[in-house]
Amino acid sequence: MQEKDFENAIRNILTYLGEDITREGLEKTPQRVRKAMEFMCSGYNEDPKEIIQKALFTSTNDEMVVVKDIEFYSQCEHHMLPIIGKVHVAYIPNGKVVGLSKIPRVVDIFARRLQIQEQFTEQIADALNEHLKPKGVAVVVDARHMCMEMRGVQKICSTTVTSALRGLFKKEKKTKDEFLSIISSSFIK
Repeated sequence: MQEKDFENAIRNILTYLGEDITREGLEKTPQRVRKAMEFMCSGYNEDPKEIIQKALFTSTNDEMVVVKDIEFYSQCEHHMLPIIGKVHVAYIPNGKVVGLSKIPRVVDIFARRLQIQEQFTEQIADALNEHLKPKGVAVVVDARHMCMEMRGVQKICSTTVTSALRGLFKKEKKTKDEFLSIISSSFIK
């Protein structure tokens, strides 16, 4: 599909909704929407393996590494409305650690695709598990879905929490409980 085809589709949608597409405020809207969608869906063009493998470092650390409160913005694949929330990620190194900034980048790769939260959570855990090869991975996502707030049941401020556990986080209750305790606490605010 060409840029002009996308922009024409937006013009058709605006016309269908009853708008005057020649109105000053809407003249550049098709181009703006295209650029916004290209950015918000840029995760389709990125590979988490490349991000992770560029920043792997040998380490003797075998204790939990947690990056919490990673904000994200995505769109639900059913209505293309925003999903807004936070992701908490932990892993237990197995001879390698990854640069801390790479974990939020992996989150963004999957957030910048049309999503359902359950799949999003699993994709983050699976990418880290596959490419970092840790002893365990844990991911918790806490998000608001505008498809539930702006339309449908209209339940304002309701949140959905999903989790994905791999390795030691799934096998050892003590490890999972430590992770949940850490993400529930407020070390820095």
